[in-house]
Amino acid sequence: MERVLVFSRTAGYRHDSIPAGIRAVEELGRSRGFAVDASEDPAACHRLHGYSAVVFLSPSGGVLDETGRTALADYVCSGGGFCGVHAASTAERDWPFYAELVGARFTRHPEVQPARVRVEDGDHPATAHLGATWTLTDEWYDFDRDPRADVRVLLAVDEASYQGGGMGPGHPVAWCRGVGAGRSFYTALGHPASAYDDPGFRAHLLGGIRYAAAW
Repeated sequence: MERVLVFSRTAGYRHDSIPAGIRAVEELGRSRGFAVDASEDPAACHRLHGYSAVVFLSPSGGVLDETGRTALADYVCSGGGFCGVHAASTAERDWPFYAELVGARFTRHPEVQPARVRVEDGDHPATAHLGATWTLTDEWYDFDRDPRADVRVLLAVDEASYQGGGMGPGHPVAWCRGVGAGRSFYTALGHPASAYDDPGFRAHLLGGIRYAAAW
């Protein structure tokens, strides 16, 4: 059976939605036929090659030791899959490879509020279930850079549909890219616990895992 690791260690802000996210991935695994291991132990990242994908579920701060960093980089570059969710863009700020892996780093966000998301690429497992737009409530991250030149943008939030956005038109919130021989998917969505009960968001998350795992 295929296996997925969900890693949710926090060394900074801890999202209340983490338990709901773990439960959602476990339920997706039971319904879709893959096993899920969930851990916050850095040693869980020391040996990754038995996993189809690794899901970094809202980790924050420095969450890996040097052995884990080396193992994660080797895993992805040799063909493994990485799926970063929401606060994954806040972790490992002093590790350049991780910045490449995630694609951009979180800088700030306004208050949680509804907004309209545009589907920029509907030919991806994480977006194929969506129409042209998707309205949902989340925490809308700004990033230190627009990664558009280096990634395949899947979703962008319309800054005219909410207050406090700081990246301008075409504000990406979900994307994917190849890293070495592996695949990286990142979604900034997933702040509220309620998101993980939403069928649309679950399909988005499952699609990201499928892409990362090359299923």
